[in-house]
Amino acid sequence: MSSSAILADAEAVVRRAWADYLVAVNSADAGSGLDAERRSVRVLVEMSAHVSTNRVFRVGFDDGSAVVAKVSSYGSYFLFAEDHDRLARCSSLLRHGRWAGFLADVLVVGKRPYTWYDGRCWCAFYTEVERGESLPRVLSTADIESLAKEIARFHHSCEEIASALPPVSNSVKGDAIHLLDQLTSPFASRNFDLPPEDIGVLARYTHDLLLHLESMHYDEWQKIPILVDWNLGNFSVSRSNDDMRLFSRWDYDWFRIESRLLDFYFLSRVSSSTGDRTSFTYSPHTLTEPRFLDFVRAYHAVNPLTSRDVEFLPYAYRIFILNYVIREGARFFRDDLCAQFRRDAAHGWLDASTRLDLKPLLAIVDA
Repeated sequence: MSSSAILADAEAVVRRAWADYLVAVNSADAGSGLDAERRSVRVLVEMSAHVSTNRVFRVGFDDGSAVVAKVSSYGSYFLFAEDHDRLARCSSLLRHGRWAGFLADVLVVGKRPYTWYDGRCWCAFYTEVERGESLPRVLSTADIESLAKEIARFHHSCEEIASALPPVSNSVKGDAIHLLDQLTSPFASRNFDLPPEDIGVLARYTHDLLLHLESMHYDEWQKIPILVDWNLGNFSVSRSNDDMRLFSRWDYDWFRIESRLLDFYFLSRVSSSTGDRTSFTYSPHTLTEPRFLDFVRAYHAVNPLTSRDVEFLPYAYRIFILNYVIREGARFFRDDLCAQFRRDAAHGWLDASTRLDLKPLLAIVDA
């Protein structure tokens, strides 16, 4: 059954999940002296972006308060539950410093994130974070530089807490190994709805990526909590005089613990005058635009990068394309977008990533 069919009754899923949450949280809090959770759902307002198969709702209660619910069948429930455990730990570890209140909290039961699962789909609830100012579709140079410095500070804080997080079950290397197995199956053309020549292109890039990860000892690189999808609709900022700061962040679909460099492709899109939220293309050209050079220069001044980091950017881009567009695309993107993106990846995007001129970026970090 397709993800869209599974999620057709998403509103009913939210109501069932909330009823289950009430039972679980009141049972866990019994005898603690805390007031019982009795809020009942009054209204559901859909907030979904309608790019992915996930369904997102603002859940309004009878007392006027609200939470946010996400219903998904994308990927694995068990990885979803694990990710939410790590997210809750990140939020807790960051709570007493600069990033207090930045991340939307996951609702918990007995100090553990609550997730609902019925064998087909799953649901989690989040606090409704206050939203600040949305950045414009095209950023000014000053905003690009301010955003870069803020991301650099956020990455640094995530580096400081990374060692306190338990290991995770998934990795980009494991994802690529799985994808290569899928692409070399005799049924790959049918499963990915692509002609054999396109499957061959994708298999070659996946194999080359694995060889590169092995040759560079990627397993030994520092891994930190990252959010990957920094499109303009996923975060807000605040301003005071000439100072711009990250204010709040939501949407954790692509959260994982990996190299910070996996965040950089979407940050190049935010910096670009062409890779904005209204343009559904994942071309790598934004990684070498002059505006992204401004971003990297400002980021490097706060949280230094190395030439090895810059040289890895095309591979970080390929990790995104091969994992999120090719391997998981059918379960995450709408059917029409998935088909379009997979064709574009095989016919041009991956090849274009091999021809990126990194010399201007290298000049910044080698200066």
